[in-house]
Amino acid sequence: MGKPGMRPVRAALSPQGGPISAEPRINDRIRVPEVRLVGPNGEQVGIVPIAKALELARESDLDLVEVAPTARPPVAKLMDYGKFKYESAMKAREARKNQAHTVIKEIKLRPKIDPHDYETKKGHVVRFLKQGDKVKVTIMFRGREQSRPELGFRLLQRLADDVEELGFVEARPKQDGRNMIMVIGPKKKKAEAKAERVAGHAQRPDSGLGS
Repeated sequence: MGKPGMRPVRAALSPQGGPISAEPRINDRIRVPEVRLVGPNGEQVGIVPIAKALELARESDLDLVEVAPTARPPVAKLMDYGKFKYESAMKAREARKNQAHTVIKEIKLRPKIDPHDYETKKGHVVRFLKQGDKVKVTIMFRGREQSRPELGFRLLQRLADDVEELGFVEARPKQDGRNMIMVIGPKKKKAEAKAERVAGHAQRPDSGLGS
C-alpha cells in the first residue's frame, strides 16, 4: 500500500495502452539504463548505456531525444531538438494552411421532378463536386408519394450514375421521415479543386486586348 494521505496517480492511457505524452523525453529526462541510439543522420549506432548516449550528445552539441519509448530498449536519436520542434511546427502550420475544409451542400428534389428541373439540379451537383464539396441530396415526399419510396430511390440512383465521373456515393439512400437522403462525395479533394481553379485563372488570357 502507498503512504498514508497520498493518492496514487494514474497516467492517461492511449488506445494502445501506453501513457500519453505531449512531448518526448529528452536528455536527462530519459531515465532508462540503455537505449538503442540513432545518429543525427539516421545511422544506427547500436545499444549503448544512457550515460554514453548523453556523453555523445554533449560532444556533438545535440540533444538526446527518445523517439520510441515503448521499444525494448527505447530508441533515442541525436538531434537539435529546438530546430526539430520549429521545423515540425512550420510543417503543421503549412499543412493547416493548405487544408481546405469540406463543405456539405444540399440539393432538394421531388420524386416526380420534370426533366428541365432535374437537369438544373444536376448542374448544381456537378458544380459542387467540381469544387470539391460534398452534396447531400434530399428527396421530399408529399401525400401519396410517401407510399412510393422506390421513386425516390430510382431518382437518387439515376443522379449518382449521372455524376459518377465526379463523385461517389458516400452515404447510400435511406429513409428519414418524409424524406430520402443520399450523400455524394467528391472524387477530387477540395485543395486540388482550388489549385485547378487558380491555375485556370492564371492561364486565362487577359480580356479586352486586341489581336
